[in-house]
Amino acid sequence: MRTLIRPAGFVDSPFGHDGKVARLAGGLNWFGLVELIKIDGRKRVSTEVAPVEGIQARFDEAMAADWARITGQRPALQMGERTIRLDQPQVMGIINATPDSFSDGGSYGDSASAAEAGAAMAASGAAIVDVGGESTRPGAATVWEGDEIERVLPIVQRLAAGGNAVSIDTRKSAVMSAAMAAGARMVNDVSALTWDEQSAAVVASIGAPVVLMHHQGDPQTMQKDPRYDDVLVEVYLWLEDRIAAAETAGIARDKILIDPGIGFGKTVAHNLELINGMALLHGLGCPILFGASRKRMIGALANEAPADRRLGGSLALALKAVEQGAQIVRVHDVPETVQALKIWRGLRDAALTPRSA
Repeated sequence: MRTLIRPAGFVDSPFGHDGKVARLAGGLNWFGLVELIKIDGRKRVSTEVAPVEGIQARFDEAMAADWARITGQRPALQMGERTIRLDQPQVMGIINATPDSFSDGGSYGDSASAAEAGAAMAASGAAIVDVGGESTRPGAATVWEGDEIERVLPIVQRLAAGGNAVSIDTRKSAVMSAAMAAGARMVNDVSALTWDEQSAAVVASIGAPVVLMHHQGDPQTMQKDPRYDDVLVEVYLWLEDRIAAAETAGIARDKILIDPGIGFGKTVAHNLELINGMALLHGLGCPILFGASRKRMIGALANEAPADRRLGGSLALALKAVEQGAQIVRVHDVPETVQALKIWRGLRDAALTPRSA
């Protein structure tokens, strides 16, 4: 038996609530309640909502360690000469150098136009530009690593040469190595270092930050009747295992980010349950990257809106994520998301400014 801790009961401001609220992951969110989720193995057996005030007196050693991770500051990401602070939400822009991505496949005529689009995202406020050369949408075919390298390398080189913080979105160790040599400073692996047995060693040797994303199945099969007994608990435990595996491979924990993997082997109902309970993942002590931009669930909930008409839903999900402390949101629509987060930040700043007597 063990008990997981999900922050809940979020409040606008800690003022006047001494001892009754806690700060989430060293960021701009505060919470006054927790949901205590008791599990046996991988199965939830009971839940209880309790106030933060006095809660630590009930903790065993494992819960105390989880609490320290939930409330602890997330260190900044060091991406070459760029420092990305994680005490406030950041935006990652998406550049898909693929002909078949679900949303923007084939949007760029050549590497120069793709790099120009990435630079425009950075100029609009994206802290990181994520470059990928293989679609991982449901049903997508695997791309040979040589083709993938040919697609991404010129884009990475141009963006890095312009001083941008670049992430490489790939499952393949050869692509990781080539992109990092070309100037990428982060690896974003939708397989959480499971697809290529050499990838963990490559990431460890480079010492770069890495995103471990939850998935069930591969792109060819992941949306064929995905099943969970308890999606939130299972995703938490799966990511916990992958963090441990990465550490065993020599990757420092402060270099690891996690992604709940919205839409990767999950129904709409699974996605919604996972998003609503996502604050639980702070117990893993790693920054959370959230990517739901233009995804199928938005169309499913909004009259089958096509991918290029899902901006409103994408913004709603991004704001839901940062309300639960997600440190990075990965999006196609950078200017609009940056503007939404500026308004959110303005509201937070106002709430966190003590009122004069």
